[in-house]
Amino acid sequence: MRRVTEEILHDAHFGEQGGRLTYGAYLRLPDLLDQQVPESSPPAHDELLFITIHQVYELWFKLLLSELTDARNRMLAGESYLPRVRLERCLVVERVLVNQVDVIDTMTPQDFLAFRNKLSPASGFQSAQFREIEFLSGAKDPGYLRRFKGLADDDRARLQSRLDEPSIWDGFLAVLAKAGFDVSTSDARFTAYAAIANDRERYGQLWDLAEALIAHDQAFSLWRARHVLMAERQIGTKPGTGGSAGGAYLRSRIEMRFYPELWELRSRL
Repeated sequence: MRRVTEEILHDAHFGEQGGRLTYGAYLRLPDLLDQQVPESSPPAHDELLFITIHQVYELWFKLLLSELTDARNRMLAGESYLPRVRLERCLVVERVLVNQVDVIDTMTPQDFLAFRNKLSPASGFQSAQFREIEFLSGAKDPGYLRRFKGLADDDRARLQSRLDEPSIWDGFLAVLAKAGFDVSTSDARFTAYAAIANDRERYGQLWDLAEALIAHDQAFSLWRARHVLMAERQIGTKPGTGGSAGGAYLRSRIEMRFYPELWELRSRL
């Protein structure tokens, strides 16, 4: 071990003396930190906060899509362990998404109004990655592509792909089918869920995977609820900058569930 350590310490390519790659170059920090460009002139103080927090959201969305896609693909192949691991990581990220709203809440309505008019018609409603997460999770809404006319071609293509491809829910049903359960009808699926729920000694891995799906679903419901309160604290009942009904629209989304059958199972146990 000592010899290996000495070799590493004297390796010209290990550590700062190697000079192959720097922290800033690896993370492309000059490019990243050049992307926070306020629209107001002179810049409103809180506009940097607003831009930064939403860019950070999009970075987390990118990671979530990577993890959720891998979980879906593995479930379609019949795996149950690693998909649960991926979903557990997603849950930790989703808790961060909820907590990040606290940062936005440090901005007063007056400070937001100093630059809000510059945002129109931009809106969080237009986040293609957020819609990808919803579609991939199982809440597919083809009408979104019709309602949003300003969608970039690349974003539209990605969303259409998510609509066309299997969802995480399809992957979960594939896992149950591989375990020998009939998932062809609603009644058959509830029979399967009951068997799994009532024999966790035998089907513990399937139950844990179902619980990971519920946790993912719950986390997004909590994020939507937190988002509503944040929006109402900032703009009250004003319409959204993208033309939506603002808080009323956001409230209409709170009751949406990715996996309604797993929620209904609670009532049947």
